[in-house]
Amino acid sequence: MSTGTPEFEFVRTAACRDPRVNNCPEVATNVPGVVALRDSSRPDMVVTYTSAEWADLTAAVKAGEYDLSA
Repeated sequence: MSTGTPEFEFVRTAACRDPRVNNCPEVATNVPGVVALRDSSRPDMVVTYTSAEWADLTAAVKAGEYDLSA
């Protein structure tokens, strides 16, 4: 029986695959048109984006828009 919630397959960056690191961002792109993001220390809290919203967010991050050291 389906609950209506997609089954996301989350992955981590290579730097976060060390078992001593337990609070990494995880991203799932296996559901068409959806990008899901979560913190490995809080796996039940999932934020989803459309592909366009994800592209906008990553472009803003790359451009330094969210640079906390500024």
